[in-house]
Amino acid sequence: MFKLQPAQLVAVSFLLVILIGGVVLSLPQSSNPGHSLSPIDAFFTATSATCVTGLAVKDVGKDFSMFGQMVILFLIQIGGLGIMTLSTFFAIILGKKFTLRENVIMKGALDRDSAEGLKTLIVYILFLTLIIEAIGALCLWSRFGSLYYAIFHSVSAFCNAGFSLYTNNLGNFRSDTVVNGTIMALIILGGLGFVVLVDMGRFFRNIFKKTFFKRKSQGYNLFSKVSLQTKIVVLISSALILLGAVVFLLLENGKLLYGLGIKDKLLISFFQSVTPRTAGFNTVAIGNLASPTLFFMIILMFIGASSGSTGGGIKTNTLGILIGGAWSMVKNRDNVYLFKKTVPKIIFRRCVMIAGLAGAWLVIFTMLLSFVEAGKEAMPNYFLRIFFEVTSAFGTVGLSTGITPILSSFGKFLLMMTMFAGRVGPLTLALAVAIREDKFLYKYPEEKVMVG
Repeated sequence: MFKLQPAQLVAVSFLLVILIGGVVLSLPQSSNPGHSLSPIDAFFTATSATCVTGLAVKDVGKDFSMFGQMVILFLIQIGGLGIMTLSTFFAIILGKKFTLRENVIMKGALDRDSAEGLKTLIVYILFLTLIIEAIGALCLWSRFGSLYYAIFHSVSAFCNAGFSLYTNNLGNFRSDTVVNGTIMALIILGGLGFVVLVDMGRFFRNIFKKTFFKRKSQGYNLFSKVSLQTKIVVLISSALILLGAVVFLLLENGKLLYGLGIKDKLLISFFQSVTPRTAGFNTVAIGNLASPTLFFMIILMFIGASSGSTGGGIKTNTLGILIGGAWSMVKNRDNVYLFKKTVPKIIFRRCVMIAGLAGAWLVIFTMLLSFVEAGKEAMPNYFLRIFFEVTSAFGTVGLSTGITPILSSFGKFLLMMTMFAGRVGPLTLALAVAIREDKFLYKYPEEKVMVG
């Protein structure tokens, strides 16, 4: 009997959830009276929700019924946590014992070196998610005035989905510090990755113990206990948030932000710096941004969140290792060193492969979408808007310049494929479709080639 490989199982599981979600959203009960949903729009919405993207072809708050909105919320939660994580959690609750193959699959899904402690980690991830989403909902409740709206936006933010029940997304709350701060915190926590959250929780717990229960002479270097992944993720994420806010403020200060107070300028700048990292919420009209700002946001969307998180993109880990690899080449070193640790060469090669596959996907599908939607060339910044939309889909961001709802059916299908590839991951997708791995027992003779 044919057995799926781990990468194939991940891809197939997401595809099955999308198909089921699309069928359910196609039902009349999923739409409000007078707001019918075509099959392509139903499956597009299911893909966007499961892949926690947030690109929408319909107004979620107006076109979908309460039942349809709950289906979307359910798909967001499944897509954010991951099908394998949820299925394993329920298996743990039912007391099921895991086979060696199941341990290997979960180890690959969570990118762990060993299967030891996997059950504990999965339970911790589920409870941590529920606690964070519950706190976020309580903070938003006082501002939205509706517990349902608060829960929907809290889950959507933590899962980096970007779906909103408001027609203009969060535009009405651009000056609200509580809403902006809560949504940004949820996005950042969801984008750091579950393994990093667990590591950071352990780090702060050790600080607490050292401060209140240990003498200074008995202390130890707490930072040495933090994993390399956590250090890379926190450093790159912090740098991108700060850089993004500064660049947005400089580019839009005399344009979209003109005439606003310093508080609003800072809130909008930081919010739009955080949200392109795969969240998709917006407090300003993205279509009104200047071309340089849109291009800079494309860069942020391409990078995305962190590995093992609810977000997409090539990941901050990948960027950090690529920067470390470039610096090692400048220094003529044989290995990649980060934080006094050596990054395995196979990891560096994987990062190069991920960035290369992602770049190739964007180039090909931007060209395809430009060809399919050639009739819209009269639209201002036509190509930049197409490029922005494809990158937003691949990074599972959900930000849009406003052209997604007016795309043709084939154009929407291209974005659906891009969202799926972005959520599953280009490398995972490549491994899923690969027939077998070639292992050579020999080596061809070397010959130099001029480069550069």
